[in-house]
Amino acid sequence: MEAHTVSQLKPEMTFSGDLLVRSVDRRTDKTGREYLDMTLCDATGEINAKKWNLENMDWQPVSGQVINVDSVISSFNGRIQMKLNRIAPASNPDMRMLVPSAPEPPEAMLAEIEAAIDSFPTEDLRRLVRELLRMPGDRLNYFPAAQRMHHAEYAGLLHHTTSMLKMAEHVCACYPFLNRELLLAGVIVHDLCKTEEMQSNASGSVSDYTPDGILIGHLVRGVVWIERAAEKTGVSGEIVLLLQHMMLSHHGEPEFGSPKAPMFPEAEALHWIDSLDAKMNEMLTIQQRTPAGAFSERIAYLDDRRMYHPAFSSPVSPQTADE
Repeated sequence: MEAHTVSQLKPEMTFSGDLLVRSVDRRTDKTGREYLDMTLCDATGEINAKKWNLENMDWQPVSGQVINVDSVISSFNGRIQMKLNRIAPASNPDMRMLVPSAPEPPEAMLAEIEAAIDSFPTEDLRRLVRELLRMPGDRLNYFPAAQRMHHAEYAGLLHHTTSMLKMAEHVCACYPFLNRELLLAGVIVHDLCKTEEMQSNASGSVSDYTPDGILIGHLVRGVVWIERAAEKTGVSGEIVLLLQHMMLSHHGEPEFGSPKAPMFPEAEALHWIDSLDAKMNEMLTIQQRTPAGAFSERIAYLDDRRMYHPAFSSPVSPQTADE
């Protein structure tokens, strides 16, 4: 049977597979029969779904859960709808097929970060950063980097971090006087406390900011985490202070949350690498939904600018085509 995505579904089709529950309500029709009214989705879109005959069901799906379904597609009042014949908890869902996701699997991105840590020549820095990477636990596998802006996707925090690591390597090659291991350490730890700042379910969808995120924020909480990790690993001295300053200053200016501006080159580089990667990811997202030759809506995150999607495309050179 050919597998279809939600965006491809049409009346009289059948669908079997995993879908994410966006919302679920237990309702009663005019005759008194109970049914489940749900919004289900995959990475391509959402669909309304109904499940009748609840008498023999001993469980009910919840928002954020992945379920496996057998269904028939119909149309009601001009709106496509899914009639669910069977539903069950999904056994081993691939979240990257169900929600906007990072381009690489979480385990591959974590391995890339671990390899960067292994390359640090200073043992104290390796121990300290490994401990900080351990502190968020399994949340790193799915956590986004933001609620709505850049890298707001499944495993988006890992995506942002690994993208920044690649950029940091190029920056170090361009400016050899930079301390590579210190800059890479700052990249790895700078946003880890977003796992304390936001409330995200396992699909990488953020419902709100936590009280800790609103009252403290990930920059200040990050300084506390570094202190805790230093105490646990027995690391002390300037290296701890430098990493804490990089944490506090990586937003660059007080209006964006940094109580200190960057005061040494690696802290300055971290700030601009973070800013550039965030803006490039946001611009890519905007470009993907904006036709070539057209302007987007105004984007608050990008200083209320409208983004233009250039129609210009460079021709492929013969050398590139042969590779």
